[in-house]
Amino acid sequence: MKVAFATDDGSRVNAHFGQSPMFAVYNVTKAGAELVELRRLSAVPNQDEAGKIDSRLDSVGDCTLIFIMQIGASAAARVTRRKIMPVKVAFGSPIEEQLKRLVEMLQGKPPMWLAKVLRAEEENEGGEEGGTHG
Repeated sequence: MKVAFATDDGSRVNAHFGQSPMFAVYNVTKAGAELVELRRLSAVPNQDEAGKIDSRLDSVGDCTLIFIMQIGASAAARVTRRKIMPVKVAFGSPIEEQLKRLVEMLQGKPPMWLAKVLRAEEENEGGEEGGTHG
């Protein structure tokens, strides 16, 4: 699964979802985690709140989890509607530490919230009911 981290330096979770200048995106499996890319957001002068949320949603739309320091209620609602689970962590949490904990959870018995997310991801990959191809 792909996991995004709101960051301004690529090594720590230290950004609010709506103000994050970039997202560090990792592919996480039971075997470990590897960096996919650092997705930088271009600054748009005078961008309204909805525009900021939209640009960030577009940036992390392929992710299953997003680790953030903080997220507003309306942004959280829009993130979860896109089937992305926001995970709040302490300011400055090292991304490597969060990845290590996530991999350990995947290797053991994942907590209820993670098990639910994994089930939903499997269902999305398994049968693309109602989806159109072509």
